[in-house]
Parts: sequence; structure tokens; C-alpha cells
Amino acid sequence: MQSQGGLSEVDFVQRIKQFAGTKWESLTDTQKTYAKKVWGVISYKWRWQIAMNVPYLAIFLLDRTIPEVHQFDMSLISTVTSKLPLPAFISSWIGLG
Repeated sequence: MQSQGGLSEVDFVQRIKQFAGTKWESLTDTQKTYAKKVWGVISYKWRWQIAMNVPYLAIFLLDRTIPEVHQFDMSLISTVTSKLPLPAFISSWIGLG
């Protein structure tokens, strides 16, 4: 049997909204302007972050649905690593030697 707390989730969300609303209304016009500008910068950066991560999301989804994504050509890797001026002990650390 689960015990019910004194504060439900809906009540909690309403109290947060009310708190945010009262704080917003107590700001002056210049403070509201600055807050809107700051929120614009933050949300702009979030949008860019999401846009930059879309290719990785696609790879992640392809990885789960198409197993051929991870079937690499080992001869290609050995060709690339043979042209890199890496000492043998570093190659062994990264799993190429």
C-alpha cells in the first residue's frame, strides 16, 4: 500500500506556475526586457544544440535498426593507420595494433 503525500503532483505544478507568475509580475519593465533577451539567447543555443545532435540521433537509430552500420572495412582502417606516424604502443592503446 502506498502512502499519499500531502502534496499531489498537480498541486505542485500549480504552485510552481503561480510562484513563477508572481515573480514575473513583480519584475520591472526593463527587467522583463532583459529576461526575455536572456531567454532568447538560451533557447537559441538549445535549438542549435538540438540541430547539431540530429546526425548523431540518426546514427543511433540506424544502429538499432540496421546492423550493417557497424560492419567496417578493416582493410580501410589498416591503410589509414599505416600512414599515421603513431608509435606502436599508442596504436595498441587505441586498439589498432
